[in-house]
Amino acid sequence: MLNKTEGKVSFGGKPVVLLGTMCKLGDVAQDFTVVNQNLEEDKLSNYDGKVKILSVFPSIDTGVCATQNRKFNEEAAKLGDDIVILSISNDLPFAQKRFCGAEGIDNVIMLSDYQQVDFGTKYGFLIGGLRLLARGIVVIDKNNIIRHIEYVSEITDEPDYDTALSIAKK
Repeated sequence: MLNKTEGKVSFGGKPVVLLGTMCKLGDVAQDFTVVNQNLEEDKLSNYDGKVKILSVFPSIDTGVCATQNRKFNEEAAKLGDDIVILSISNDLPFAQKRFCGAEGIDNVIMLSDYQQVDFGTKYGFLIGGLRLLARGIVVIDKNNIIRHIEYVSEITDEPDYDTALSIAKK
């Protein structure tokens, strides 16, 4: 299923089509399966009872993606135990682990959607033709209701950290 984002989301100024189903405010968050840095399955449902900030990005090997992860890692250190930040890309877990080790990223949970693109298609972040994830943020409350969603209109731009963090803290 195609999203209705064609012409609304671009990558380097060129329009892209996002595959999957776009989320809406108030939707119940769908469970998804991804892989952690130890090549083990992880699921959204493993974080039930917590506020979840999903930080979505195309590739850890780009400057904006690295900045996004550094920013959320810094902010995660200031949050309570009832808020978790899940950083999701289609990078291989090996690359994610290398980046986290080199950058001291230890407050966010780095996850990869490379195997099944389960997250990317269920949340409408999969870029057609590239098999990368678009940039964005999803905030899910303790009852698994989506309270904020941002599909960044130009993938090379940073997301709105402040709005997402403010909503997550409410």
